[in-house]
Amino acid sequence: MTPAPPDPTPPETPDETADETVEAAAPEPPLLTLRDGLPRIVDTPEGLAEVCERIAAGTGPVAIDAERASGYRYSSRAYLIQLRREDAGTFLVDPIPFVILPQLQDALEGTEWILHAATQDLPCLAEVGLVPSELFDTELAGRLLGYPRVGLATLVESLLGARLAKEHSAVDWSTRPLPEPWLEYAALDVEVLVELRALLEVELEAAGKAEWARQEFDALRSFVQAERVEAWRRTSGLHRVRGRRALGAVRALWETRDEIAEQRDVTPGRILPDSAIVAAAQALPTDRAALLATKGFHGRGAERYASRWVAALREAAEMDEAHLPTRSPRGDGPPLPRAWAEKDPVAARRLALAREAMAALAEQHHLPVENLLTPDYLRRTLWAPPRSREESTLAPAVADQLRALGAREWQVELTGPVLVDAILTAEHEAASPDA
Repeated sequence: MTPAPPDPTPPETPDETADETVEAAAPEPPLLTLRDGLPRIVDTPEGLAEVCERIAAGTGPVAIDAERASGYRYSSRAYLIQLRREDAGTFLVDPIPFVILPQLQDALEGTEWILHAATQDLPCLAEVGLVPSELFDTELAGRLLGYPRVGLATLVESLLGARLAKEHSAVDWSTRPLPEPWLEYAALDVEVLVELRALLEVELEAAGKAEWARQEFDALRSFVQAERVEAWRRTSGLHRVRGRRALGAVRALWETRDEIAEQRDVTPGRILPDSAIVAAAQALPTDRAALLATKGFHGRGAERYASRWVAALREAAEMDEAHLPTRSPRGDGPPLPRAWAEKDPVAARRLALAREAMAALAEQHHLPVENLLTPDYLRRTLWAPPRSREESTLAPAVADQLRALGAREWQVELTGPVLVDAILTAEHEAASPDA
């Protein structure tokens, strides 16, 4: 039923409504639709050659996005690559038939890429031979500008005044053929990027942050996914596991699961959930029957790979104590901040002073504190600062240390003085007779 329109006649007795404030609901922004219709999937050499020719003939930056099958596949490969350039159009390229795309890289050479959350897509694009000469990251630009939420749909609604459908963001992009609604969603993701980039660039210039952004984007060009060290320690529920033997069981089960998942190209959680690994590590069953009877041990692969789980548990049970993992991971970095006060009270004070000052500096410049300086760089510098305590020599030494870690020049200029002040103040307090 269509609701009746509101009565435009004012109430006869104003006093009856004087204490009531009725606010009309803000109209919902319009839902974006494709301007040029849905392009066809490109999956042949002839089709790719045409795409490359049209991309090369286009003007301005190139909007690029990639869809992976996260949550479904073990690999992080791209299963669809979307591109859009003015005077060229939008293209949907299926990279699976091609392995690598050198001709597309040639067509993109010298262009600026526009990506959203570039660190998510750059590794899988590099796998097929696509590496940017120059880029603009709309998510990172939003962070530098202090937007509280920087998802693509949110920025599009805030800056373009339109809604971007996101209901297909978590689908299995390894599916073939790809359904048309998924392809429409994918094409829209690049259709908005050129206009979004232009608006964000204006805001960066107005905020005096354009040079910061340029340095950040330049650093992203050489981004490489960090190798996961002792990735098994990220097992959900690991904090409930007690004892090195049980930790060894978690590691053995996790590594076995990872091997199976890689062989099958299935995300590990679909083989066996983390909760099952933790349950088995806590119970430490010694045979198949006991394992399958373990409360909480479940999942698609629980019974199918039972013999391999049992073998992993036996390996952990028989392992020499010296080879079992410790509770805390081994690493070359500083200890966890909560341990600083006990291990080095002066370093703990440096960190406390710096964190307080960094929070104020981030608020002053309207950006997240983690974008002001990578937290790991902050901790490493304050745990093992340069030896000098003369400000004239300490300041350049701290700046060099930050640069060596990977801080950008704008970050060094802003945060270097904060760290120097924290180092000198903590030392002064420690040396003071009243401390």
